[in-house]
Amino acid sequence: MSRIAGIDVGGTFTDLIVVDDHTGEVRIAKVPTTVQNQAFGVLAALDAAGVDPSELEAIVHGTTTTTNAMLERKIATVGLITTRGFRDVLELGRRTRPTPYGLKGRFVPLIERRFRLEVDERLDAEGEVLVPLDEAQVEAAAKQLIALGAESVVIHFLHSYINPAHEARAAEIVRGIWPNGYVTAGHTVVAEYREYERGTTAAVNAAIQPVLHRYIERLRSELRSRGFARELLVMQGNGGTVSSSIVAEHAVATVMSGPASGVIAAAATAMQAGARPGEFGNVVTYDMGGTSSDVALVLRGQPSVSSDLELEYAMPIHVPMVDVHSIGAGGGSIASVDASGMLKVGPESAGAVPGPICYGRGGTRPTITDANLVLGRLDPQRLLAVEHAVSMDAIRAALLEHVGAPLGLDATQAAAAIVRVANDRMAGAIRMVSLARGHDPRDFALFAFGGAGPLHAAALARELGIPRVLIPARPGLTNALGCVVADLRHDFVATVNQPLEALDGARVGDVFAAQIASGRALIARENVAVERLETLHRADMQFQGQSHILPVAIESPAVTIGELRAAFAAAYWRRFGVELPEIRPVLVNLHTAVIGKRKPVSLRAIAAAATATKATLGDALRTTRPVWFDGGWVETPIYAREHLPLAARFEGPAIVEQLDCTSVVEPGNRVEIDAIGNLIVTV
Repeated sequence: MSRIAGIDVGGTFTDLIVVDDHTGEVRIAKVPTTVQNQAFGVLAALDAAGVDPSELEAIVHGTTTTTNAMLERKIATVGLITTRGFRDVLELGRRTRPTPYGLKGRFVPLIERRFRLEVDERLDAEGEVLVPLDEAQVEAAAKQLIALGAESVVIHFLHSYINPAHEARAAEIVRGIWPNGYVTAGHTVVAEYREYERGTTAAVNAAIQPVLHRYIERLRSELRSRGFARELLVMQGNGGTVSSSIVAEHAVATVMSGPASGVIAAAATAMQAGARPGEFGNVVTYDMGGTSSDVALVLRGQPSVSSDLELEYAMPIHVPMVDVHSIGAGGGSIASVDASGMLKVGPESAGAVPGPICYGRGGTRPTITDANLVLGRLDPQRLLAVEHAVSMDAIRAALLEHVGAPLGLDATQAAAAIVRVANDRMAGAIRMVSLARGHDPRDFALFAFGGAGPLHAAALARELGIPRVLIPARPGLTNALGCVVADLRHDFVATVNQPLEALDGARVGDVFAAQIASGRALIARENVAVERLETLHRADMQFQGQSHILPVAIESPAVTIGELRAAFAAAYWRRFGVELPEIRPVLVNLHTAVIGKRKPVSLRAIAAAATATKATLGDALRTTRPVWFDGGWVETPIYAREHLPLAARFEGPAIVEQLDCTSVVEPGNRVEIDAIGNLIVTV
């Protein structure tokens, strides 16, 4: 069998791509997400594409299950066993406030105080035992948590990152008592210093572990009942995949799974785009879906990875993840006028149900999608998942009621204002991943995807001075494509926290060797076919006395102390333009990613499946209609993307329509199509 299915579950739609490497056949589907049980949406997507699960070699699944569970706090009841005197670390945090400039604001910790229990044990910062572990207290604490109704438990001891002996022994005791497998030892999730961040990450893992495990088991059971007997892989936030058989052990790694898959697909596509390989090695990825917009940076074909995600206030998650910045501005984001008379777009979303007004599922409040429809950018006859047709007059009336009347605008002006405010918010998100981190957007291309991304990409590029926009062959299914092209990946981190001059030269190599061995063992345990193994290495470093760390890429695990010093100095100069030779550099953490490279998937096959090209540009012209651009209405040609000839060139204004997406080309923009079906828009 040679068929691989990539399935991504978004907030509004579930997307599917099935690729057959032998025949080149590609099947796609886009169905509404089943919010109550995402597994039903996965099965519906397979049915819609006419795919028999028994004929699939593998299914790779990107899911929002854990992210949504955290954001909505639909999580397991968690207990904590920790070092005596430290039960409140997870609540005290870093002494920040939910509203920095206000005197109010409330923070609710993941674990209630009555579920946080202490036991006698203590290590010092060097890992030496100060107070032995009281095993009887550990056993009693576990029994007390079971009696209180805890479903999952975290064992989080001080300095376990440097010496995990007490945590490991406590976990062994608790597992002998606990009624299920939901026992998280903190050092197995994050082996870094900073007890608050490490403890919170472990608590997040414990909180979502039962949720993810139950969902994956339901999905596996449903697939087995339909004859699927091969491997189900799950996307992780680091952009790699993991076998579903072990994914729940490190459930926290699946947070941001959905956005990460899109960035992986963008990186793979961009590296093959254009007239020559690597022409689009540097891109800003822009994924606008129904609920949110996600932006990230790809440098020289590699997505930026960070361990500094804060999912919400006081919720740091310190595991390596693709560095994605998200805002609540998607096609379903609701527009409203607040008490001060300001127009707001998002973060509240109409979601899949009731959805935008135009979907006819009961939505009554105007959204970005409704605004684009009124401006002529979307065709009301070609919207997906419409249950009951809604007249344009009804949509305009809702725009007038909720936005136009309070601001003194007609329906068209209200729709234009909604799009303008949404674009401003999304441009701000792109600045956060580029300018705020020392990168000039003008040095990048904008890779636009998602069901709504290409609607807004040209305007965002103009706003930010980005010279070119890249729109892939299947923009609305790019996250599903990311699942298909993603490799297996496991990340490891170890804290060193020593000045370079005091560091034993062999220690770095020893740490990297241990991390590589752990990654190889995990990939062997997964029993998934890979062509080869690769490793990526990184060091977190800082000058002595600083509180923030700087990631430094390491070329080889056999790096010397001198090479570490030079790499840090170069990275510091690139980031800040400053040299500080008089201050001692400190090696804080060492990171290794072990990647199992799967058989590559042909992007040309996917592009070919998306097209039935015609001989001339005129043959691809479907019709014309009035479309609103800055300055007024313009009679605009509407092209069928699947009929555009390869190597076609044309100028805006234009609308390019396809099954999964609509692309807007602004007046004056120039468009060409490359060999793998990407639209390259010069702004």
